[in-house]
Amino acid sequence: MTTPTTPTTSLSPAERAAYGRSARQRVPRSAHGRFAPGTDRFDPVDVVERQSATRVPELVPIRYGRMLESPFRFYRGAAAIMAADLGRLPDTGLTVQLCGDAHLLNFRLLASPERHLVFDINDFDETLAGPFEWDVKRLAASFAIAGRANGFSVGEQDDAVRACVGAYRARMRKLAGMRTLDVWYAQDDMDRIRELQRSSISKEARRRAARASSRARTRTGLQAFAKLTRATPEGRRITPDPPLITPLRDLLADTSHDDQERELRTVLERYARTLSSERRHLLHHFHLVDMARKVVGVGSVGTRCWILLMLGRDVDDPLLLQAKEAQESVLAAHTGGAPFDNQGRRVVEGQRLIQTTSDIFLGWTHVVGLDGRGRDFYVRQLRDWKGIARPETMDAGLLALFGQLCGASLARAHARSGDPVAIAAYLGGGDRFDRALGDFAQAYADLNEQDFRALAGAARSGRVHAAEQ
Repeated sequence: MTTPTTPTTSLSPAERAAYGRSARQRVPRSAHGRFAPGTDRFDPVDVVERQSATRVPELVPIRYGRMLESPFRFYRGAAAIMAADLGRLPDTGLTVQLCGDAHLLNFRLLASPERHLVFDINDFDETLAGPFEWDVKRLAASFAIAGRANGFSVGEQDDAVRACVGAYRARMRKLAGMRTLDVWYAQDDMDRIRELQRSSISKEARRRAARASSRARTRTGLQAFAKLTRATPEGRRITPDPPLITPLRDLLADTSHDDQERELRTVLERYARTLSSERRHLLHHFHLVDMARKVVGVGSVGTRCWILLMLGRDVDDPLLLQAKEAQESVLAAHTGGAPFDNQGRRVVEGQRLIQTTSDIFLGWTHVVGLDGRGRDFYVRQLRDWKGIARPETMDAGLLALFGQLCGASLARAHARSGDPVAIAAYLGGGDRFDRALGDFAQAYADLNEQDFRALAGAARSGRVHAAEQ
């Protein structure tokens, strides 16, 4: 795993700050607001089609169908398009471990191993080392696009974007003054979230936020077990819901079922070797009883993803794991970094680097399939106290508050791997960067709508086939 490197490690805080300010010569803060793709820009549909070529063919129309539901859904599936756009821009050279797909729905309430709720990044499929502003720009644009979907005015959209970017800048400046270990241990727990709620939103909004945290605590493995499985003569098994959930027994002919099952058991066995010894011991208390292919997300649709149903003491002691194919990050072609020997390992180690508390069953593996092709996977629990935001239900004030939570959380994640002193010095104490990102977010929201229409046109012409949702 190649982690971010910074030339400021051995410098004094004053020298690190000077290094950060010097990055303004390469990219002035106001320059981030100037975004014009140019007439030589690539065809966005080509980018999406190249991704689809590596995926399960019968699932690709589902991906297109989901992306065509709205410009915001399109944006969620278009990380590769935005990576190509960002890769053409001048960058600060201030490197961190990027989330790689930092839109607002990839931030949510999660359970720590100590069974506390924390607010953090959830999705790391595209994680890679790169310029810090790439994540900030993707996050900022997602708030403008979500605001448009809700019918908010341009001013209200800008308020949400600037709340997000301003919180990122303020948190980074605070982290820059902290000791290294304190930066590493920092997290956004419920106490911090409640403090922000009390100072920022109405009683009704606080009530809704409290209800969301309560719902997150109910989204456990047991709830997923009850929802996704059923009693059969053979015991508890995964409930079919094709094509979104297709048990292995229904997916392949009887002649290949055993081979596919052996392949997935190999995934499980090799994955266990990447866990620490005590977690591997815990995993061995469970045995595999069923598996199914699952369609997940928007951008991930078509990658190979499996639910593994395991049982411990008895049928009331389940563990649901998700083994998800890990492909090359969409950022890889634009960063110039060294290739990785295992993309699953890239995801896991990137997640461990920037997430405060990771799933205890997080690991990776590599398997050669029945078609002779090797594929990388990462594995984690399917669901564990996850509270998912619903931006379509937010008013303008609540969206701005959520922007503050996401921006501050992203700064904390970046500070773990990058140099918070240098980044904070680059950003400065004023709002010049915030205002520039507001302009960028509006420009990119316009481009996103243009790309959305291009994919819709490709579907109408028959160039791509989109399943109705």
